[in-house]
Amino acid sequence: MPPKSHAIEADVDPSTLVQKEPKRKWVSYIWDTFDKSPEERRLMFKLDSAILTFASLGYFIKYLDQININNAFVSGMKEDLGMYGNELNYMQTCWTIGYVIGEIPSNLLLTRIKPRYWIPAMELLWTVLTMSLSRCNSPTQFYVLRFFVGLAESTFYPGMQYIIGSWYRKDELAKRSCIFHTSSGIASMFSGYLMDAVYNLGGRGGFKGWQWLFIIDGVISLPVAISGFFILPDVPEISSPWYLSQEEVKLAQKRMKLEGRKDRAPFTKSKLKKIFTSWHIYLLTILYICFNNGAAGSQPIFQQYLKNSTDPVYSVSQINSIPTTTPAVQVVTTLAYAWISDSVLNGSRWPPIIFGACINIISYISLAVWDIPTGWKWTCYIISGAGYGLSGLLMAWAHEICSEDNEERSLVIGSMNEMAYVFQAWLPLVVWQQVDAPEYRKGFIAVTVLSVLLIVTTFVIRFLHQKERLEKRNQTHEVEETEDGSSDSGGVTPLDAKAIKA
Repeated sequence: MPPKSHAIEADVDPSTLVQKEPKRKWVSYIWDTFDKSPEERRLMFKLDSAILTFASLGYFIKYLDQININNAFVSGMKEDLGMYGNELNYMQTCWTIGYVIGEIPSNLLLTRIKPRYWIPAMELLWTVLTMSLSRCNSPTQFYVLRFFVGLAESTFYPGMQYIIGSWYRKDELAKRSCIFHTSSGIASMFSGYLMDAVYNLGGRGGFKGWQWLFIIDGVISLPVAISGFFILPDVPEISSPWYLSQEEVKLAQKRMKLEGRKDRAPFTKSKLKKIFTSWHIYLLTILYICFNNGAAGSQPIFQQYLKNSTDPVYSVSQINSIPTTTPAVQVVTTLAYAWISDSVLNGSRWPPIIFGACINIISYISLAVWDIPTGWKWTCYIISGAGYGLSGLLMAWAHEICSEDNEERSLVIGSMNEMAYVFQAWLPLVVWQQVDAPEYRKGFIAVTVLSVLLIVTTFVIRFLHQKERLEKRNQTHEVEETEDGSSDSGGVTPLDAKAIKA
């Protein structure tokens, strides 16, 4: 029987596995577990059921709680609280400051404590804080609570990306990371529909319609947060979840050794020096800054356009529901990027990134011109969602580039998200000012420039990563050509060679 692609038997030592890459079956292009051994397929099913379910539901809740402020704003909160200046920008900035402060410390904590306690506890905290927003009756109260909501939510996305990168191999990463990320698009859509539904609850219980949005968000969040204590695993080296046998945990550990992923280790001066003298942390962070700020995903630009329309005039229901077409495009393109990258492109991440950036450039240059046909303007608002769905690919790429150092991987993932939101803390105050709505010319131009930088940075990283891999491959060949085995191998083993060729 021919070997199965990427299959690993539980009792096989990864260091003894052959170097030759087996031929993939066509079913693996649909879903990668179809081409694995029964033992590995069973393990993957359990991991997907636990990690992907909690990650997707948790990120759905997190993003729902993050952006509900926009839907509340265009559904009566603006008028009720007299928010006719840049108060919405300040609320978003307070959330971002909290998010920025918490990200890197949280991700570093995950290399020392058990994620299955830390992440659900923080989700439970932001659930309570989100429900508390319903009692706010002034912008200042919103500023304070939004800061702490951001602080609690800072643990989730980089933390779950770290966990996903600790359990999945290269041919599995992009699909899982992107499925995880599609939750943000679904949450954006759902928030619009939810606001449309709960708006009619206005007056009941003494709450207005937009206040009910925060209450319902909290009600949805609570069971998801509690479930995390029971189903979220830790990293493979310290994990013993109730749904995995000891043999399955050992298999998961061997999978990561085969992939070249290192176990947790202390932060030493030499390790920190190695991390901060490498291009990894700097260029990957710049890449994510350009992506995260190279779109208007956190700004209600489509909603503001519809709200300011006078011919025709759109209802509150239409203002909340029509813009959900943009995150719908995000969901579709995110999944397309994942399958194309993992299957068609054999793990290459850069082509979909370039495609998404080009869609951004086309859309936002057109919107910056502004005096364009209404049909094309709607098209630009909608197709710009194709630029929102790159996060999973960027994170998967970072996991692969930093796979040989667990602490570097954690720090880089945290830095990418951290610095992206550092920019998001002040950039909207400059280029997405609420008083400029709906013609955000400065914002549209800024997104275009950042999308160009995203393309340039992608090509630079691709070049440096290929150069790095070639150097490691040459080192491996030198070791293999040593007949007596007495030369210094530099720590390169057959296991490392497998990871390089993958």
